[in-house]
Amino acid sequence: MPGDSPILVAYDGSPEAQFALERAAALFPGRPVIVATVWEPGLAQAVPDPAGIGAPATPVDLDQVAEVEELMSNRAAAIAAEGAARAGEGGLQPIPVAIADEGNVAETITTIADDHDAEVVVVGSRGHSGLKARLLGSTSESILHNCSRPVLVVRAGRA
Repeated sequence: MPGDSPILVAYDGSPEAQFALERAAALFPGRPVIVATVWEPGLAQAVPDPAGIGAPATPVDLDQVAEVEELMSNRAAAIAAEGAARAGEGGLQPIPVAIADEGNVAETITTIADDHDAEVVVVGSRGHSGLKARLLGSTSESILHNCSRPVLVVRAGRA
């Protein structure tokens, strides 16, 4: 039933995500909100070719990889908690969720929304256009096109 299901705000701590959270609080006062932060595991294992000539990569220290993964997970949890605190201050009923991305961020956000039966997904947009958007991709655009739930894209700096 509308009003009972939570909303979901994709939250990475950026000014755009903060603004999206503020708008969600204004549009959906008092609602439960999933504050979802997605982090990407495996980055510590991605060792580039230092010389750029196809030389063998430096061996990976698995203990260091595990340490970096734990730091990234903890950082994501802290970002979700910070977003939850902001949501609470805005009158929402927050539930922080930090999750590792197993495919791509947009798919993970969509899965979280499905798992929590979110009524709407709220995402911030940095407003990239043209070549920059094509090179960087757009998480908000991907969520908009692939999520089966209503999606609210909040443009940066616009009320």
